Amino acid sequence: MNFADAIAIGREALFVAFMAAGPVLLLSMVVGLVVSLFQSVTQIQEPTLAFIPKILVSALALLFFGPFILAMLTDFTSRIFSSIPNFIR
Repeated sequence: MNFADAIAIGREALFVAFMAAGPVLLLSMVVGLVVSLFQSVTQIQEPTLAFIPKILVSALALLFFGPFILAMLTDFTSRIFSSIPNFIR
């Protein structure tokens, strides 16, 4: 295993991590922005109003994108495990 292999694995691991976390984080960010705009327009400063919608949207996003995330993570893991003999040489 040389430096190019290590960098390629690291790059692919970061890409998989971003793709796995991206949908949930993006939806949570959009809901947080909408709730913050609603709070600033109506001048309601209730802290739980910001957290509960984000938690619900995050849970729904995990339910909806869960199979995609699981498939991506298992595919990456199986590729890494199958390439272990190449790294030992």
